[in-house]
Amino acid sequence: MKTETLFEKDGANLGRRSFLRYAGVGLAGVGILAAGACKKDEGGVIGKGGGIDLGASGDFAILNYAYALEQLEAAFYTQVTASMYSGATADEIALFTDIRDHELAHREFFKAALGSNAIQALTPDFSAVNFGTKASVLATAQAFEDLGVSAYNGAGFMIKDANYLTIAGKIVSVEARHAAYIRNLVNPGSFADSTILDGFGMDKPKTIPMVLATANTFLKTKVNAYSYGYTA
Repeated sequence: MKTETLFEKDGANLGRRSFLRYAGVGLAGVGILAAGACKKDEGGVIGKGGGIDLGASGDFAILNYAYALEQLEAAFYTQVTASMYSGATADEIALFTDIRDHELAHREFFKAALGSNAIQALTPDFSAVNFGTKASVLATAQAFEDLGVSAYNGAGFMIKDANYLTIAGKIVSVEARHAAYIRNLVNPGSFADSTILDGFGMDKPKTIPMVLATANTFLKTKVNAYSYGYTA
């Protein structure tokens, strides 16, 4: 018998409330965070190339950056779990469902925190992914999870508000757990190899332009970051 997940049983809003509680931020706190944005930092502007701009440099631009990536991951895992690849084990189905729910919660958190400053919902492009085969799904999942960890680590130093930084730290630790699990499915023992760690045993960070260049290959709605020197 299939076990009902938090989102299936109670809806995405309850999932969001639960995530906010566990993250240490109440709904009222999110409202205060969102209300603190200045219009000059507002994202969602349509750029010259037709892409969505993250907004002026600052905390809300970084939150929109994270929101864009979480939208992409949530959409991917939602599609994966809607029709699991051939030969998926019960453990794989259960764990991919957990990952999906984590990404949905992350997405909804950023959407609530940003409020009217949030960029629009993005349209994914998974035409290069064969969701019917394990190899294609795992390769894409590994790319997304490694990208997410490197993105948070690469942008963390730009976050000025300590509350945002704390939340980002909590989320990136979950993304790293996902990455380790997926990497071990692809190649046992590769959960922390030299392709993702530096000589000090730390995850290699990536800049916003580096991350968006990869993310945009999976998005119909392209994301720009003019303030950080990147145009799709």
